[in-house]
Amino acid sequence: MSELKISEDKIGDILILDLAGGIRIGAGSVDLHETIRRCIANGEKKVILNLEGVTGIDSNGLGELVGAYASMKKNGGDLKILNLTDRVTELMMITKLLTLFDVFDDETDAMRSFNPGGSRPLVERLKNKKEKS
Repeated sequence: MSELKISEDKIGDILILDLAGGIRIGAGSVDLHETIRRCIANGEKKVILNLEGVTGIDSNGLGELVGAYASMKKNGGDLKILNLTDRVTELMMITKLLTLFDVFDDETDAMRSFNPGGSRPLVERLKNKKEKS
């Protein structure tokens, strides 16, 4: 059983992947890798990784984040990161990976970075979250 749970929320042309658990060597990294490969195969071009629920990450997990970013770029897409925990922020600063990614603390800003001026997708996501609760 994987320690990483990935839920997807598609709003317009933006795919938000909410991650919960650890991104570590083993199943967590494999699950993230396979999810990104599937996203690319499905033609996704705008992906946000919400790391708010990430409880831990190791060097393999950091490598998967870099690989996901590189794969998206190589295939004409873009990947943004949302809600880094303090620990992940610290690790990304130490490894200088923080400069590679567009990182956001606010979901609205992350979504607007793909579609400047558009706020409708956020309204739809908030509505979907309420309906799921």
